[in-house]
Amino acid sequence: MDFSSFLTSLGTSFIIFIVLMLLFAWISTRQGNAVVYYPNRILKGLEPWEGGSRTRNPFAWIREALSSSEQNVISMSGIDTAVYFVFLSTVLGILVLSGIVLLPALLPVAATDDGVKKHSKTASNVTFSDLDKLSMANIEEKSPRLWAFVITTYWVSVVTYFLSWKAYKHVSALRANALMSPEVKPEQFAVLVRDLPDVTQGQTRKEQVDSYFKSLYAETFYRSMVVTNNKEVDKIWGELEGYKKKLAHAEAIYAESQKKGSSAGTRPTNKTGFLGLCGKKVDSIEYYTEKINELTQKLEAEQKVTLREKQQRSALVFFTSRVTAASAAQSLHAQMVDRWTVTEAPEPRQLVWSNLSIKFFERIIRQYIIYIVVFLTIVFFMIPIGFISALTTLANLKKYLPFLKPIVKLDAIRTVLEAYLPQLALIIFLALLPKFLLFLSKTEGIPSGSHVVRAASGKYFYFTVFNVFIGVTVGATLFSTFKSIEKDPNSIFDLLAKSLPGSATFFLTFVALKFFVGYGLELSRIVPLIIYHLKRKYLCKTEAELKEAWFPGDLGYATRFPGDMLILTIVLCYSVIAPVIIPFGVLYFALGWLILRNQALKVYVPAYESYGKMWPHMHTRVIGALLLYQATMLGYFGVMKFYYTPILIPLPILSLIFAYVCRQKFYKAFSHTALEVACQELKETPQMEQIFKSYIPPSLCSEKQEDEQFEDALSQASRTGSFV
Repeated sequence: MDFSSFLTSLGTSFIIFIVLMLLFAWISTRQGNAVVYYPNRILKGLEPWEGGSRTRNPFAWIREALSSSEQNVISMSGIDTAVYFVFLSTVLGILVLSGIVLLPALLPVAATDDGVKKHSKTASNVTFSDLDKLSMANIEEKSPRLWAFVITTYWVSVVTYFLSWKAYKHVSALRANALMSPEVKPEQFAVLVRDLPDVTQGQTRKEQVDSYFKSLYAETFYRSMVVTNNKEVDKIWGELEGYKKKLAHAEAIYAESQKKGSSAGTRPTNKTGFLGLCGKKVDSIEYYTEKINELTQKLEAEQKVTLREKQQRSALVFFTSRVTAASAAQSLHAQMVDRWTVTEAPEPRQLVWSNLSIKFFERIIRQYIIYIVVFLTIVFFMIPIGFISALTTLANLKKYLPFLKPIVKLDAIRTVLEAYLPQLALIIFLALLPKFLLFLSKTEGIPSGSHVVRAASGKYFYFTVFNVFIGVTVGATLFSTFKSIEKDPNSIFDLLAKSLPGSATFFLTFVALKFFVGYGLELSRIVPLIIYHLKRKYLCKTEAELKEAWFPGDLGYATRFPGDMLILTIVLCYSVIAPVIIPFGVLYFALGWLILRNQALKVYVPAYESYGKMWPHMHTRVIGALLLYQATMLGYFGVMKFYYTPILIPLPILSLIFAYVCRQKFYKAFSHTALEVACQELKETPQMEQIFKSYIPPSLCSEKQEDEQFEDALSQASRTGSFV
């Protein structure tokens, strides 16, 4: 990509961002759009517009985001969101402090050398742009100027150590304060017990669980809930809820027809066949009412069968003290590791019920199988990504798709294609992956939704780093250097290292596209707005349907955080090689902090609360990116034939030591709840029956059911702890 194409890409992206921001400032003040731009505030019973006025400054959101405190974020979106902003602030700090030193120190050193001219003569297969004159590509081999780059390599590492340590301490305090809250949280009074042994003859599963924990925690044991296989009852319940929604929809249509026409109105009809396109035509209200009555009876019968005959080898155990629950969750309860496995219970809304009964060794086997599948996915996805990166350069398009030559020769089209095609192809290709990785993570047997997200996030991070960062760098010179590599296989490392500065232009454009266009779309919410209004006009007839149409979901950590980490990895790895990338990284994380602050306060609704358990994974990925940066610099200095390259060898060793110290000092408080945290007094006496009922799956709840109907699956210990 030449310099004019780069400027075209950057300028166009900036214009798109300004247009989207102005569009947001205008349409977000419209009354009918409030549910799209302020759903979090609406759901919490607050006025959509702060101060209650729609005539305020359209850019007031910037001031509100900047002036908001961490406590505001916690009250509106929870601890996990606040921890995400700690990550953004930390990374922003790393890049700003790095840029303050690297930009004035390295740009003059690089710009005043003439290495590009010499490399162009000796490496005919590698192309250089004007931007390369501001990078290490313009430094001659063995030059003493390389000392400046060595020193700044250490500076970036030290800044990362300092700020990430400070952030770890801050997040630890945030988590502790949240868990010490005097508010009653159901998950703090429960533990998840898996791998139950076989019951003895004449004993029920609930008697086995109750007697075991009663003997260990006689004073604080409350009762237990044996997990059941809910697959069939969930299916029936889902069908029943679907018909209830359809009935409400049909009744709303009928009521609307009564208002518009005669008092009798027109009763809606539907066909009973496939997707309502074929079959017998029936009165919708009567048909749905009949199906609801039929499924209600079927559900009640299946609930009884499930509770009595489909008990699994796992249970939820409840205590009257959160200290006891915290202590039980981190204690070894059985001599054999595959029996009586006790862990902290997730929030009721987080439980992945289908995974609770998976046996200990089966979970381990599943985990290793998934690791192998992910490894193969990473390896085989690198092939198409490298191919896309190589193919979408204009030279290769003209060479391998000759019919495009007349189009590509047009200056306007050539500039646009060169500016956007490779980046857009990569972004679209990556959009296909997240659901697959979430499915793989769930298949491991993980018991909670937040843990599934963390696992998928880790897989996505490794995928993006290996396939995007390494794949694009390799693919950028794949076709042009293949013959040279074939003649001299040992030249691959030299060619790839020399191509690193050349790939910087691609990544500059990629980062710019992500923060200008990506965050512009995030702020304007054009796609959700269009979808909402289409559904509102043509599909939604009830309040429940309207709410479902505008409900925003959460921040989407499974893809958002790995995307941020990809940008951080790119910027870190190129920070010394091509320091001009640093301002783009700063803009990405600064805009991200500002826009997502607004979205967290007003738009997104958290799907779960894990009290910052994502942070150790975030920290590990940051150190992983730092290690990759240090390895890249070691390799690049080696290719530059700098005699003092070994002076960088201590850096990766220091990073590993730093990661180990952080894990030893902080990690245990994230994997378990510290007893000194759990022992804080509560504001009120916990209502244990409400805590217990909060864990009953929706498909097993029924207005007609009494507690006695749960007796085969649920413990019947009294409120005082005695058996009944």
